[in-house]
Amino acid sequence: MIGAFDPGADRDLVFIPVGINYDRVLEDRTQLRSLHKELPRRGSGYALKTTLGFVGHQTWLFARRRWHRFGYACVNFGTPVSMRRYLAERGESFSPAGTDERFAQIEDLGKHLMRAVGDVVPVTPVSLVATVLLEAGDAPLSDLEIKARVFQRMQALQARGAQIHMPRTDRDYAVTVGLRMLTLRHIVTEDGGHYRIPEGERALVAYYANAIAHLSGE
Repeated sequence: MIGAFDPGADRDLVFIPVGINYDRVLEDRTQLRSLHKELPRRGSGYALKTTLGFVGHQTWLFARRRWHRFGYACVNFGTPVSMRRYLAERGESFSPAGTDERFAQIEDLGKHLMRAVGDVVPVTPVSLVATVLLEAGDAPLSDLEIKARVFQRMQALQARGAQIHMPRTDRDYAVTVGLRMLTLRHIVTEDGGHYRIPEGERALVAYYANAIAHLSGE
């Protein structure tokens, strides 16, 4: 697209930043496992077994009226980025193709677009609760402690202009939904009214917390 773009032509080239966040990614464990190349590759048989087990478990929950939705999937659209304006603000034009200057310009443009996308990534309940529990380390937190820390985190994010998805416009409910989503999957455990991340699940909790880490400058 950049190769065919002429800032002097009638048509502009416009990129629209789109930020997406999910309370649950079905292939989250698979994505994390792919980071460890030393682990043996799982075949199609394992994938089929896992899929059937997942469907069976969800059916069992539904039959017992204990089934819940997989959280929220949210999308935000940012301010369109005009290439004509982008170049005009920098007082430059794209260098000839194949040159080092051209590669550097494309890299800068890519970083600019990624920042624009990052700025509009919505904040979901699971990401908020995961962030708070991850920061607590091994220390268990009560329901009230989690809510207090999440509310504080919400205020900080809103001050930075982050878009927070507030189901039912209720902060308490948002925390309840996020915590329920994590405990139902046993990513977070509850014991005596206190919640903590069990051994072996910290990477998965970090997976969801990382979705909004950049919004806090972390």
